[in-house]
Amino acid sequence: QVQLAESGGGLVQDGDSLRLSCAASERPFSRHVMAWFRQAPGKEREFVAGIRWGDGTTYYADFVEGRVTISRDDAKRTVDLQMNSVKPEDTAVYFCAARATVSTLLYSLRTPRGYDYWGQGTQVTVSS
Repeated sequence: QVQLAESGGGLVQDGDSLRLSCAASERPFSRHVMAWFRQAPGKEREFVAGIRWGDGTTYYADFVEGRVTISRDDAKRTVDLQMNSVKPEDTAVYFCAARATVSTLLYSLRTPRGYDYWGQGTQVTVSS
């Protein structure tokens, strides 16, 4: 069972940059997709960005507007989310997720049901 651990959250100011990191307990397979989701208070969990481990294909939510970059480090087994020009509306708990088993293929990789492993989340708070 894959275990995911996020780090890098905290309190930042409007316009700052922030880098989140997710460490996987074992190396993902090439077909696996790793992603970042976020959930603000009272809102549903939403997709932010994803990356296919094998070939590095990336996927982004429309709302990131080029402010976010997802990357992976195969040697470290980490997936990072670089966030630039953060806004107060980016305030949320950010979760790392892994799309690993065949059953998840029934669902879009842009939905939480498309992932079967989750980290505990890291809080990001952007002050205005």
